[in-house]
Amino acid sequence: MITPQGFGWGTIVRLGLVQTALGAIVVLITSTLNRVMVVELALPAALPGGLVALHYAVQALRPRWGYGSDLGRRRTPWIVGGMALLALGGTGAALGTALLSGQPAIGFSLLVLSFLAVGIGVGAAGTSLLVLLSTGVAPHRRGAAATIVWIMMIAGFVVTAPTAGHLLDPFSGERLVAVSGGVSLIAFLVALLALWGVEPPRARAPERPGPARPFAKVLAEVWAEPEARRFTVFVFLAMLAYSAQELILEPFAGLVFALSPGATTKLSGLQNGGVLAGMVLVALVTANGRGRLASLRLWTIAGCLGSAAALVAIAACGFAGPGAPLRACIAGLGLFNGMFAVAAIGSMMALAGHGGAPDGESRHGTRMGVWGAAQGIAFGLGGFLGAAGVDLARLAFGTVVLAYAVVFVTEAALFLVAAGLAARIGRPAMSAPPLGSLSVRHAV
Repeated sequence: MITPQGFGWGTIVRLGLVQTALGAIVVLITSTLNRVMVVELALPAALPGGLVALHYAVQALRPRWGYGSDLGRRRTPWIVGGMALLALGGTGAALGTALLSGQPAIGFSLLVLSFLAVGIGVGAAGTSLLVLLSTGVAPHRRGAAATIVWIMMIAGFVVTAPTAGHLLDPFSGERLVAVSGGVSLIAFLVALLALWGVEPPRARAPERPGPARPFAKVLAEVWAEPEARRFTVFVFLAMLAYSAQELILEPFAGLVFALSPGATTKLSGLQNGGVLAGMVLVALVTANGRGRLASLRLWTIAGCLGSAAALVAIAACGFAGPGAPLRACIAGLGLFNGMFAVAAIGSMMALAGHGGAPDGESRHGTRMGVWGAAQGIAFGLGGFLGAAGVDLARLAFGTVVLAYAVVFVTEAALFLVAAGLAARIGRPAMSAPPLGSLSVRHAV
């Protein structure tokens, strides 16, 4: 329940379970089904890649879902509805995959519909969950809350993928549908129980003098806010740089340093461990909301600058050769990525309530939806542009090392621009509290 002091740690963990449930379904769709299509069914990798891109493209609708939750004045129905649609999409995607070998037309049609459902479900549930956290968590706990929720989502990945993999042996289409359907059902029930009683029923709102403003007008008003617009561009650039290295780090290590698949997978694990460490560090330092180090803006800037430096160092490792400290550079990249990611999420939670509305209505969900759309689109583009950038650079320069270096340095430049934008967020209007004090008193 929401108290005058905001959500307690137990409630924050309960809401983190919703992210765990969300992550459990998503990892089956983006990882397990991807592998089944390419390996077991011997289909082109472009098929799952296109379906995942479709799920990201639907994230552009996040502002509409946030606007809907603003009108209803409650977030729980949107979270529950989004999770229900996500669970149906997860089960439908497994069924569509199983049908591809015998009834390809039906299977493909069901896959398209299911991935659309997954994209809409993730957008509706994820946006409203962040808004619920932003309005219910005390300012000095937002950084720690963001860390807890995101770590619990990662836990959903970590627990579900190997468990589902074990249950899928020996593989069959029927087993795939049963496992995916079971995971989706359990995840939905976990989310439902976690949300039970967290958000109290709203008191009857006073009658509005007129009908609610249409979505297009509200979206235009939010976009007209300099702070919201600047933060949207920041989120897009930072997340584009963040995701662009996802598909190229392991191939870079394999091609340039001749590392085995097992060794490059360990590097990926090292990077993810760094991300986790960065998130925990920010949560611990900002948890009491006191002192200059509690500023989320400071950690956002530091994370972006550090990520840029790490990417340049990784590019330099390619020229240095086998003796280069590649492992340390990749661990550092993960550390700074984690810092900026959790600080940016915290800032997002804080800024969602800034700016007001001419009619007195909430704009929390619409603002959060705009930023969520920027994040989702950037993630969808990042992986593709990073990989395509390497291919184009290899054609242009003819050498692998230089091609990867160009892409890594370009990503570093994006992080530098993002850091510059982050430094300006929260400073423009004298009437608004500075985001510098968006320490955890006003931010994440």
